[in-house]
Amino acid sequence: MKKMKKFLSLALALVMMVSLLAACGSKDSGKQKLIVGFDAEFPPYGFLAADGSYDGFDLAMAEEVCKRLDWEFEAVAIDWNSKDTELKSGNINCIWNGFTYNGRENDYTWSDPYVDNSIVIVVKADSGIKTLADLAGKTVMAQAASSAVDAINGNEAFKATLKEVVELPDYNNGFMELKQGTVDAVAADIGVAAYQMANNSGDYVMLDEAISSEQYAVGFLLGNTELRDAVNGELKKMAADGTMMKIAENYVDAGLVLDNLCMCN
Repeated sequence: MKKMKKFLSLALALVMMVSLLAACGSKDSGKQKLIVGFDAEFPPYGFLAADGSYDGFDLAMAEEVCKRLDWEFEAVAIDWNSKDTELKSGNINCIWNGFTYNGRENDYTWSDPYVDNSIVIVVKADSGIKTLADLAGKTVMAQAASSAVDAINGNEAFKATLKEVVELPDYNNGFMELKQGTVDAVAADIGVAAYQMANNSGDYVMLDEAISSEQYAVGFLLGNTELRDAVNGELKKMAADGTMMKIAENYVDAGLVLDNLCMCN
């Protein structure tokens, strides 16, 4: 009988311990988490570092916001074509990866723009292509569902001169196609173009004429003003106290243009 009572006492203690641990876990899981959806092949804003970790200017900014707000941070690499599905399903709660605000104003709840961006054309250095007009009858690559595709489609006169617009899943494949001569040019965000040029010294040149200009912001599910306001408030503070510029300086070699940080100006 004594052994039975002892056993029951131990069992009760074990149950209480498990309950206590569960309660602690519930408390931790109740902490606000910022789940950032990003393209892991879109430097300098999001990319896979040499050690296999996720890196990028936008991820570093998001992590700093979470640190200041005492939030959990999670970076989720997504298929860019599926970004809306990921956001609506709750797999992510923001899209933060060189995400173009212009033309999508009513599709998401947005932070203030923080980067001015241009869509530019990159060609092989020995191609002889000097202007947008020289691309007449040529094949141009752009990432599927990207702002570069939107920029080309929005410039009907320019698009009409092209032979073809090839949409590929990511820019690594696109620049490989350019190097092999499968496409004649790549249309990309200026940061992506600068990164590729820096890492392929002398192989490519950027045309002086941009296809379009735009701005980047953080996109949240339409109506989620509470999360947007919290993140946006910290972004403004980071711009004002110099943190945003300090983080940006770490990504200059990856193609980030400091003069384009519009929130810091």
